[in-house]
Amino acid sequence: MPHSTGIDWDDAFANRPYIDDGDSFPTAWAQQAQAFRASHAAAQLDLPYGPAPREMFDLFLPVTARPEGVVVFVHGGYWMAFDKSRWSHLAQGALAQGWAVAMPQYTLAPDARIDQMTGQMGRAIAEIARHVAGPIVLTGHSAGGHLVTRMVCAGAPLDPAVQARMRHVLSISGLHDLRPLQMTAMNETLGLTEQTARHESPALLRPVDGVAVTAWVGGRERPEFLRQAALLREAWSRHGTPVRLVVEDGLHHFNVIEGLANAESALTRALLQLP
Repeated sequence: MPHSTGIDWDDAFANRPYIDDGDSFPTAWAQQAQAFRASHAAAQLDLPYGPAPREMFDLFLPVTARPEGVVVFVHGGYWMAFDKSRWSHLAQGALAQGWAVAMPQYTLAPDARIDQMTGQMGRAIAEIARHVAGPIVLTGHSAGGHLVTRMVCAGAPLDPAVQARMRHVLSISGLHDLRPLQMTAMNETLGLTEQTARHESPALLRPVDGVAVTAWVGGRERPEFLRQAALLREAWSRHGTPVRLVVEDGLHHFNVIEGLANAESALTRALLQLP
């Protein structure tokens, strides 16, 4: 991608200024997540998957039955913000359908590069797979959408036995082509080079065989996020991967994830591949 395109890339990736009352969402997420953790008895918090301070995950188990499998949700924040504690309430939909839900976190930039975060997610998923038997479904929001699609690229840092358990990856407003981020002010923190941006862009890599993929995005999102979702479908379809593109009308970058808290939402049913 050229280094000068006439596009204001900082604006292209800016979500909060284009969302009514956008500043209120992070506080609301934290409150809802805390309330859910307080009410859910079968929660195992701060389980380690490595020695670094942020190498931990929370595990929520369904209270009435052996799990159908495990959903792994990876948070966003442009690889620079947030942790697992703001998203616990989003486990409710899959839990009600009988699935366990794990929520890992990772070291943020500038303390880690994106390729190092990719490695951390590989280790996190391997540890989660030890805790819960059965199929694995991955989902993530924004930067988390990048990290989960990266897990099903050829050469991903995952044991083949773990990767073989993966049934579906659903990227919610995911970032699949990292090259434009080099032209943003964020890159002062992210430290992306041309080589790293290419190596870590799922849309530029070959997907593994046998895993269904969905790119899910809100209809009111910034044009760049709509482009990124469509790009993944176009790029991976060329390799024969069944990629479904869903544009959910009326939703923006901050509320597009809310369906994960509802067992019967279109998002949860798509995630778990329910009819």
